[in-house]
Amino acid sequence: MIVDPLTLAAFVPAALALNLTPGADMMFCLAQGLRGDRRAAVAASAGISAGGMIHVTLAGLGLGALVAANPAIFGVIRWIGVAYLLWLALKTVLTPLPAMRSNITLKSRARAFRDGMIVNVSNPKVILFILAFVPQFVDPARGSVLGQFLIFGAVIGLGGFVINGLVGWFAVGLGGVLARSRVMERVLRYVSASIFGGLAFKLGLDFTR
Repeated sequence: MIVDPLTLAAFVPAALALNLTPGADMMFCLAQGLRGDRRAAVAASAGISAGGMIHVTLAGLGLGALVAANPAIFGVIRWIGVAYLLWLALKTVLTPLPAMRSNITLKSRARAFRDGMIVNVSNPKVILFILAFVPQFVDPARGSVLGQFLIFGAVIGLGGFVINGLVGWFAVGLGGVLARSRVMERVLRYVSASIFGGLAFKLGLDFTR
């Protein structure tokens, strides 16, 4: 086996603790859930996990270290993520929730998947975390380093998909109750938009310190 079973057993609870820690990904799924469709919220969670696998693959190939060491590339990725989150915030404010729920299609779920993946990929902190965390469990003597990165990344991605998906799933029920009131529907939109805007602010602030 490419990964030592005991090492994997030690990695799983560490990854679970990471998944349970509230962060940008969880807040993004919460905001998606508050906006409407449960399947779209789960799709957003799947997109985040897919984005995480992209980070893991880059790290395993050694490209993650190159990106982290190059301030110009690092900055471009960061500000793309900030701009995208701000765009999502504006779109949320301008689009009434009933309109969103009356037009739930496979396309909207694909869009949720795409949004989740872009938000994750455009967060350079994920690259830094993977480069700091995963190598502690990788043993080059056991074979493919990339293969081990992918296995550990899959563990993180699966746990994140389940936990973030559940957050978004249950947020839909809360959003549905609140959206029955026109005033609360408007408040709900602004809360969701504030989450997106707050994530954009935090992402920009973290990398200007």
